[in-house]
Amino acid sequence: MYTASWRDVVRGDLFGTMPPRRDRPYRFVIRACLVVFKLFGFRFDVRGSENVPTTGGAIICSNHVSFFDFTFLGLGALPQHRLVRFMAKAAVFDHWFAGPFMRAMQHIPVDRKAGAAAFESAVRALKDGEVVGVFPEATISRSFTVKELKAGAARMAVDAGVPIVPAAVWGGQRVATKGHKVQWRRGVPVTVVLGEPLHAEPGEKPQSLLRRTKIAMEALLDEAQRSYPDQPAGDDDRWWLPVHLGGTAPTPEEAATTDSERAAGKQVTAERPHPAKRLLRRFRR
Repeated sequence: MYTASWRDVVRGDLFGTMPPRRDRPYRFVIRACLVVFKLFGFRFDVRGSENVPTTGGAIICSNHVSFFDFTFLGLGALPQHRLVRFMAKAAVFDHWFAGPFMRAMQHIPVDRKAGAAAFESAVRALKDGEVVGVFPEATISRSFTVKELKAGAARMAVDAGVPIVPAAVWGGQRVATKGHKVQWRRGVPVTVVLGEPLHAEPGEKPQSLLRRTKIAMEALLDEAQRSYPDQPAGDDDRWWLPVHLGGTAPTPEEAATTDSERAAGKQVTAERPHPAKRLLRRFRR
């Protein structure tokens, strides 16, 4: 297990001997993340970092179980001194706080109504030798299993002529995920597994490469889940495990139904009171 140290935060060789000046904002954010990892005592089990190529373009395709998965995947590529340009929804880039950082780190905005621009930007980055991070499920999996994948990642790999590095992350859902309150707990184990690169065969279609990617991601996630060092503390703590491992997370079918209802706008959520009203309620207690 790896636990971030204060020495890691200030290490001069953390990003290699001659890191590009343009990535100073990205390096600052990574050091800030290491501070957070240290304060909360995350325990990382990172495997397969050597599968991330040291030079040239590549796509890291990972499952998605928590809001912090991108930070964990970035940690997996760091031993190779690679910075990952993640594809993220455009709304994040419009946020007053996160937006400037996302742009400074040269992540790639994805507008689902105009996806061609994001696709072209990603292919251009790959041809320029960047590592691009993709969550091909397009959203967090509520069932904590691998959902159906969008074909974009495989199409990018074929168009840019770069390998796909399948990956799995596990454990972050215990801190922050969809449908559950954020739980700032210390000492949570997080597993990151990066598999062997998948290269498109001559003449191989994106759908075929996508199927191979999904099979690899499922195998890596199963490895991460079964080797995870923690177990639920009791029946009330089984929510973060998938059904097939004895957990109480929604089944893939139930999760798909919920996602479809949300996409269609059928789910009604309670209106959240204004922060001032919530503060007044606290004083009235």
